[in-house]
Order: sequence, then structure tokens, then C-alpha cells
Amino acid sequence: MYIAQKKRKENIAEYILYLWQLEDLLRALQFSPEAIYSQLVAKSALDDASRQQVFFWYMDIVNLLRKEGKEESGHLEHTLHLIADLNDLHMRLLSLPAGEKYRKVFAALAPEMPALRVKLGKTDVSDIELCFRALYAVVLYRIKGDKSHEEGIRNVIDLISPVIAELASVYRQVERGEIDLYGSDKNDKTK
Repeated sequence: MYIAQKKRKENIAEYILYLWQLEDLLRALQFSPEAIYSQLVAKSALDDASRQQVFFWYMDIVNLLRKEGKEESGHLEHTLHLIADLNDLHMRLLSLPAGEKYRKVFAALAPEMPALRVKLGKTDVSDIELCFRALYAVVLYRIKGDKSHEEGIRNVIDLISPVIAELASVYRQVERGEIDLYGSDKNDKTK
């Protein structure tokens, strides 16, 4: 919970990937309250009240996954809405003057997007959701220690990571009111 809160404040992309990983971890623990407590809460250095708060937070996520029918697979609507917001920002940055730096970073990835769609079998998702799915696949390969996809992993990191990092940076600036996409910049670091 505390890690998620910190990531949400600092980097929206890391927050989304963290929650996706947490969803899979909770599934691996079969949503068992006992397993969640013993594996994720009991060993923490938190006081009892904080442990209880963290445990309830995990159980809230479990309940959301069940409510959304995502016990076996899929991602919480919350993260998908954030990705939709990021994709909206992506589309705006492709045409607005404030997106000059972003367009340069995205230009390296753009020609690879059709091949990435085919490789991931995701023809019906936005560009940014596709990028997140590719990044999450890298996370899973690394967790599993799978070296057979090393070249693909390197390509994803080299092409997608800079795009998502720049997009997350602009998102944070917009959220904090440091940049106005349509008007004057207050402290524009995107150029």
C-alpha cells in the first residue's frame, strides 16, 4: 500500500506496473487471506495498526478483482482507466506544441508498433496499453528468469521505456499544474 502510494505520486507508469504485478501475486496466493497475511504482511517491519491497514488494502484489491470478474486474468478497471488517460495525453502530445520532445522520443517506436501488435496479439488496444502490456511481459520474463526472450526484452526496453518514461513525466507535470498543454508553460521541461 505504501509502495503503491509512493509510486502513484512519483511515477504513474511504475504505479500501473506495480498494481499489475500485485494482481498476479494475489492470484498466485489464491486470494487466501491467510496466505496474503503471512506472505505479504506479517514479515513487514510495520506496527500492528499499519499491518492491519495494509492487509485490508490487499483484501480490497482481492474484492475488486472478484467484483470485476478478474479472478483468473485481466487488470483492474482502475489501471485501465489510467492507461486510457495516458493514451489521451499521448494523442494530444502528438499534435500540440507542448509535445515536441515527446514526438521525438515516440518517433523511434512508431514504426515498430504494427509488429509489436502482431507479436503480442493485441490489435484492439491503444498504443499506450500495448506499450504497457509489452513492458509487463518483460517484467514477467525477468521474474521467471526466462532468457529465451532476451533480444525482444532489450528491444522493448530500448524502444518503449523512453516513450513511457517521457509520457509519465509529462503526465506528472500536467497533474501538478507545471505545464499547460494548451497554453503557456509555467516550468516546461518537455522542450
